[in-house]
Amino acid sequence: MMGEHTGVEEPAYLPAEPNHQGQPAHAAEQMARQLKGETAAVRELLLALSVGFTLPGPLPVALQRRIDGGEVDSLDVLVQRAESAGLLTADGTVVGPAQHALLTVAPTAKVHALQRELVSAYAAAGQPLGDVARELARGGLADTRVALELEHAANKALDHDPGLAYQLYGEALLAGADEIATAARRAQAAAGDGDLDTATRIIDTLLVEEDPPDVRRGADVAAAVWAQRGMLARGADIYSWLGASRVGQSAPLAAVALLGCGNRAGAEALFRADAPPASPTLLATTLAQTGKGLLESLAADPHRGLPLLIHASDMLNAAGAALPMPETPAALAALVAMHSGEPHLAETVCRSAAAAGQGGNAAKPRLFLLQAWSAMMQDKLEDARLAINEASKTNHWPLVPRDEFLCSALEVGLARRNGDVPELLKAWERAREAMLHTSVDLYSLLPWGELMIAAARIRETRRVVHYFDEANRLLGRLGDPPLWAVPFHWAAVQAAMLSESPSDLAPHAAALARAANHSHLAAVLATAGKAWVSVLANRFSPAEVEAAARSLGRVGMPWEGARLAGHAAAKADDRRDMVRLLSCARDLHPQGSSNGGGAPGSVDSGTGTAETGNGMHPDGTGLSEREKEVARLVLEGKTYREIGEAIYISPRTAEHHIARMRRRLGAENRSDLLARLRVALNSENPPLE
Repeated sequence: MMGEHTGVEEPAYLPAEPNHQGQPAHAAEQMARQLKGETAAVRELLLALSVGFTLPGPLPVALQRRIDGGEVDSLDVLVQRAESAGLLTADGTVVGPAQHALLTVAPTAKVHALQRELVSAYAAAGQPLGDVARELARGGLADTRVALELEHAANKALDHDPGLAYQLYGEALLAGADEIATAARRAQAAAGDGDLDTATRIIDTLLVEEDPPDVRRGADVAAAVWAQRGMLARGADIYSWLGASRVGQSAPLAAVALLGCGNRAGAEALFRADAPPASPTLLATTLAQTGKGLLESLAADPHRGLPLLIHASDMLNAAGAALPMPETPAALAALVAMHSGEPHLAETVCRSAAAAGQGGNAAKPRLFLLQAWSAMMQDKLEDARLAINEASKTNHWPLVPRDEFLCSALEVGLARRNGDVPELLKAWERAREAMLHTSVDLYSLLPWGELMIAAARIRETRRVVHYFDEANRLLGRLGDPPLWAVPFHWAAVQAAMLSESPSDLAPHAAALARAANHSHLAAVLATAGKAWVSVLANRFSPAEVEAAARSLGRVGMPWEGARLAGHAAAKADDRRDMVRLLSCARDLHPQGSSNGGGAPGSVDSGTGTAETGNGMHPDGTGLSEREKEVARLVLEGKTYREIGEAIYISPRTAEHHIARMRRRLGAENRSDLLARLRVALNSENPPLE
């Protein structure tokens, strides 16, 4: 066995030289002094193991040569000494403090030389570096072999885990990867993880190049980022710049962007719906189906569009790929379903896509928000609220402008349906700000329609009129496609009625009537529009109003149907007609009595109708459940007519309720009644002691 003195000069390991990690060396110096008691060979072995060499396995050539030549103790003896000194664990791992000390005080050049030798050893054995490559890159080693392996790992993760891919590409850059060659993929990873600002900066460095590498992918990322920023037209410009010669299999995505901003001719120049997919892969077929389904949705008879888009969504769910897209197939399918009067289909499509991770983290908030919109259309307001909450907590980034706009419009819609005026005004302020950060496109017509109605409700139409005009021009450029235009015209009809503007109502009512020949939804909405006009003019047939209301319920608009029936009931002269219409309103909106904003759970005995349950059994407040509903609305300053519309009772019934509450509470005048009502309602939920 060889002794301590080998005649070989020991490395100094002096910490005075800056170390390769740039860390303070004070703690390392203390461990270095402990290591000083060991032989140079033990320290060499520990440094090699700290760098990444393993036992059993090949060692650095210099150390192995000295062991084989007998210049130092055998490997078993060196290992035994290191273990006895408490510097090496039984599994061959250098203890943390010793590893840190060795890597800190060792000259950077020596550490990097050992690291390169380690890489060569892996290459010679035909083994991938795995996580070792990440450690080497983070440790400052520039080596093309390490960079290539990290880049390859990032490529594999890109479609399924964009966040991990972005980290790996960053480490590849540290190891010497080409910044421009990887730019499109790095941007895709950043965008897929929801970091739009970083993706934009990377893409900008790529697109200023004279001949950008991987330019088609870069265009896809840029278009997807612009879409999420609420500026879809800029994404369409990217594809127009790319041109037919370079668009390749991204042609369907180009069609989505171009059609979304009204450029049908440009979309058809880049994408032919009858052309086979660019390749037989699942993803290529998915994209082709998406483009074809969207074009079908613009036809006079659009019924073939929805199945194609649902198939595309199913295929992308199966692929599990987070591709950069202006809109995912699931989002497009959901929008087409809602525009077709089938919000239940939209809800299931979005739920399946979110569960499958379609589009990655960046797409999840939008899927949840569209799910919320479909739930709101079906009068499932609690489900809508839950989906909004999911959208808000899904991603670690704030909502992108497009999704923030959709979310704010949802808040407006929920407040309007709940009859909550203070909340509506609050939501409107948020929506006003959000609309300044986005623009009108085909895929945002539903929220713009909701905001148009709300603006008319609170006399703020001037805030949205230019957006309204832009939406009309967009639909005109596309030939006023029935599927997309009908819900927008219906929103315009409702806004015009709220604004009491027959001149604004007429063109949209006429558009619904024209589309009724090809669209069942248009026929239902045209009939409902006529029913509303007849009710407002107080010249209506209760049977026709009921039929129109129930038809609205069958096309996924139960709240709208209940509101029509309730409004007509409030104006009915005949008691039987009133009861019939109120019953219809309750059928369509049964939860109204529990949320204070819709159909009643009962009718009033004091006016020729009957309360059920414990509605007429006062509790400690001295008021029945129905009277509490009326009291809340009175305190909001609503008139008899507005109270009747809110909970689907007649104005006369509302007046009777208020008179009865005044007698029961002993109020002498209106101001006294308001004060006593506040006290009575506050006593429902006394403050905690």
